[in-house]
Amino acid sequence: MKKLIIAALLVVGMTTYAQNKKDGSERTKMERLTPQERQEKQLKKMTAELSLNAKQQEQINQLLTDQKLKREKMMDKNKTSKEEMKMQHEAKKSEMQQERKILEDKMKVILTPEQFTTWKTNQEKNREKVANRMKERSNKRTEIEN
Repeated sequence: MKKLIIAALLVVGMTTYAQNKKDGSERTKMERLTPQERQEKQLKKMTAELSLNAKQQEQINQLLTDQKLKREKMMDKNKTSKEEMKMQHEAKKSEMQQERKILEDKMKVILTPEQFTTWKTNQEKNREKVANRMKERSNKRTEIEN
C-alpha cells in the first residue's frame, strides 16, 4: 500500500514539474503606465519617428489629450449590459471610424506630407498587430474551451 501511494505521488510530482508554467499572463509583463505617462511615451515615439518640431509636438500633445478624454467618455458609456453593448456595437464602430477620420484630417494639417505618410504607415502596422493579438487570444480561448 505504501509503495502504491509513493508511486502515485511520484507520478503526480513528475507531471506537474513537466508542464510548462507561465509566470503570469502577458498583461502582467507589460509596463504599468499612467495615462499621462502613456501619452508622453507616445509623443516621444512620434517625435522620434516623424522628426516633429516643437510646434507640432504641442499640437499633437493637445490632440492626444483630446483623444484621451473622448476615449474616457466612451469607456464610461460602455459600462452597460452585454445585450445593450451588442445592440450598440455597430453605432460605436461607425463613431470610432468617424473619430479616426477626424484625427487623420487634423494630423494631415499638422504634419508634413512625408511625416503624414510615415504616421499613416505606422498606424496601419499597429492595427495589424492588434488584429493579430486579438486573433491569437480568440484562438487560445477556443483551444481552452475545447
